[in-house]
Amino acid sequence: MTETILPPYLTFEASSRRLRLDPHEPEFYQNPYEAYACLHAQGGVFFWKEFGRWCFGNYDDVSRLLRDRRFGRQNPAGIPDSLGVGQDRSHLAAFDAVEANSMLELEPPVHTRLRTLVNRAFVSRQVEKLRPRVEALANELIDRFEPGRPIDLLPAFAAPLPITIIAEMLGVPVDMGPQLLDWSHRMVAMYTLGRSRETEETANRAAREFSDFLRAYAAERRKNPGDDLLSLLLSAQEDGQKLNEDELVSSTILLLNAGHEATVHQTGNAVRSLLAQGGDPRRFFATPDAIPATVEECLRFDAPLHMFMRYAYEEIELADGVIVKPGEQVGLLLGMANHDPAAFTEPGKFMPERPDQKNVSFGAGIHFCIGAPLARLELQVALKVLFDRLPDLVLAEEPRVRDTWHFHGLEELKVRF
Repeated sequence: MTETILPPYLTFEASSRRLRLDPHEPEFYQNPYEAYACLHAQGGVFFWKEFGRWCFGNYDDVSRLLRDRRFGRQNPAGIPDSLGVGQDRSHLAAFDAVEANSMLELEPPVHTRLRTLVNRAFVSRQVEKLRPRVEALANELIDRFEPGRPIDLLPAFAAPLPITIIAEMLGVPVDMGPQLLDWSHRMVAMYTLGRSRETEETANRAAREFSDFLRAYAAERRKNPGDDLLSLLLSAQEDGQKLNEDELVSSTILLLNAGHEATVHQTGNAVRSLLAQGGDPRRFFATPDAIPATVEECLRFDAPLHMFMRYAYEEIELADGVIVKPGEQVGLLLGMANHDPAAFTEPGKFMPERPDQKNVSFGAGIHFCIGAPLARLELQVALKVLFDRLPDLVLAEEPRVRDTWHFHGLEELKVRF
């Protein structure tokens, strides 16, 4: 550990490795990388008092723990609720019903069965074949821009592209896009530190409405199956087993929510990162090899998800005397790991050509993001089309980051050309 001048919004007790840092502190969530650099200098392992858990921000620790089967997503005591406001969950029945069958919150053998069924249906669509559709949609959205007038790229470009693609894949009406986004936003608000009773009730209503819609739509698809992911999920089998209706609803909600939420944030973050480099942005997409390299560096440089939680399934000693007991959670700081100076040369510098590209933005292990190939394709196509069409794009005003720290994204992204 080294002597480090800490930012005024955090305190760190080196002897006990106790961190005090309110994630709702604007100076932190606007630029968490300043705090991460200081915490790396202090060893990268700390007990974050506001969250009440040990957190790991070193790349090697995060990468290893994501794969460590002594940890998992499934709460041994039931539905994960580390950020809750009370013990009574009767008002969260619909939300909990969705979570109870979500592969993201389950472990083998149930997780293995669900992921195999969903992944088989997902892969059968052959994500690469979506490239022409993504390119056409990106161009259609840009065609609607008005030259000379400020445009907020988040609702005009970053949000409609992934929600349209995932809706088309699933066979859900595309004109339901705004409603799907609303349900998703209300549900993911459950994972923000310090949520209120109102947030919980709103999320539960969204889960109930979302589930009711999907049950009714699935009933129609059973009668009239099509060439879409929902029809494939209805028919997918593994060793004679199918998804039951509750699993189908949870899996579809997960695919819809995950299929756009992080991609919207990452698109906005990437555009801001690329514009900050100055010069002609088309240089980042000038060759076939440059395109995926640029997207991977965008994912590393300013990731959309900064914390991923895991439960300990046995008593485990980690990192020089840190002991976690069964049922306790640890926080894996993906955004901090992506800026570990021990893993990346000049981590604060945007370098698509870097040879040490190994970001953990999609996680690792059995919970590696099932939609990563789709997200990568959407980012590669959307960013290239945007800057090919609008190479003179500039910020109309400095963007601000939303107060939803571990879902790291912008409030708005106003540009002009």
